[in-house]
Amino acid sequence: MTGHQPGEWPVDEPVDLIPDDLYVKRAAERGRHEIVLGSIRAQLEEQPSPVAVLTAVRVWINEVIALGDEVAREKRKTA
Repeated sequence: MTGHQPGEWPVDEPVDLIPDDLYVKRAAERGRHEIVLGSIRAQLEEQPSPVAVLTAVRVWINEVIALGDEVAREKRKTA
């Protein structure tokens, strides 16, 4: 027994809730996500009208779906 109650300070041996490599990987994924969404938003804001914005959104959606299908196909080949 250490004489400390659960949640009490000082902590003798802190527990890593998220390993460093997982934290770095997650931060990189989040950064990539923010960059991509920021780029899409910038392109949508350049559109001259609400109709043009919605048309551009549909183009983005179709391109992302096609890209996803392509990547999935490649992963099936290598699996």
